[in-house]
Amino acid sequence: MKAVFFEGRGGAEVIAIRELADPIPSRGEVLVRVHAAGLNRADLLQRRGLYPPPPGVSEDVPGLEFAGEVEALGAGVTRFKPGDRVMAVAGGEAQAELVLAHERMLVRVPDRLSFPEAGATMEAFVTSHDALFSLGGLRPGWSVLVHAVGSGVATAALQLARAAGATVIGTSRTSDKLERARAIGLEHGILLDREAPRFADEVKKVTSGEGVPLILDFVGAAYLAENLAALAQGGKIVNIGTLGGAKAPLDLALLMRKRASVIGTVLRPRPLEEKVAATRSFARDCLPLLGSGRVKPVVDAVLPLDQARAAHERMERNDSFGKLVLAL
Repeated sequence: MKAVFFEGRGGAEVIAIRELADPIPSRGEVLVRVHAAGLNRADLLQRRGLYPPPPGVSEDVPGLEFAGEVEALGAGVTRFKPGDRVMAVAGGEAQAELVLAHERMLVRVPDRLSFPEAGATMEAFVTSHDALFSLGGLRPGWSVLVHAVGSGVATAALQLARAAGATVIGTSRTSDKLERARAIGLEHGILLDREAPRFADEVKKVTSGEGVPLILDFVGAAYLAENLAALAQGGKIVNIGTLGGAKAPLDLALLMRKRASVIGTVLRPRPLEEKVAATRSFARDCLPLLGSGRVKPVVDAVLPLDQARAAHERMERNDSFGKLVLAL
């Protein structure tokens, strides 16, 4: 099989396409012929040696999500048959013509979705659903602040929050991404200064001085103080990324006065049972929305596998809105 392969650690120049041995499914596993695989920032970090995959997963073959057709079944698999259209999150190795997945991690692709759309779905929607509802406790009528609103996870979170009856405030460093986000439901956009991002005052203005009960943050350290200032009493900050650094001073007195919470989350390193639970929650709540078209994956571009290097470079330039997908 062909696969994206990292020939070392570093920039996009280490990306190659290699022929590797076809994987063989063990008990409980399904072999999937991949038609589309989403690109994620975790792939870029892995390429640089900054985000190793879970034990037993290759450090050299990236890919955290895929969509394709069932090729073969391991012993004991009963839920699927060859030819079924499926999608899933993965610990890695998904940017290849064939990938293995545990039977319970697979979700059937709604008829409405093409393979590129399905390849852009799982990481974004499972992550955002988990952050909004399982961790954030989102309720109808809330206002939610979503940072980096042009990212794949953020565009999914924006749509899921709106479908749940929430008002979404989004931030971006580019006006174009705010305009594109408005087209999929963003109600209040805040354009950030690249040198000194400030948003708490604007959030307070939008919320009549109360602040927001929930913030989804992909930036981390650079936004922590402003996040806390923008938070309502009893609010929660769910940190999903650290693009702006991982360490920052925390005003514990303000955190205590607001009775607030800062929650960190990652999906990839979780034990299988926790990832299965997150996948089932996604399937219960999100598949009907995806199937009806009320929400949809936002695909920025679909590139062939042999243009993986160009896809990495586009993501590193922050040029994309929504998801970049590799087609096989």
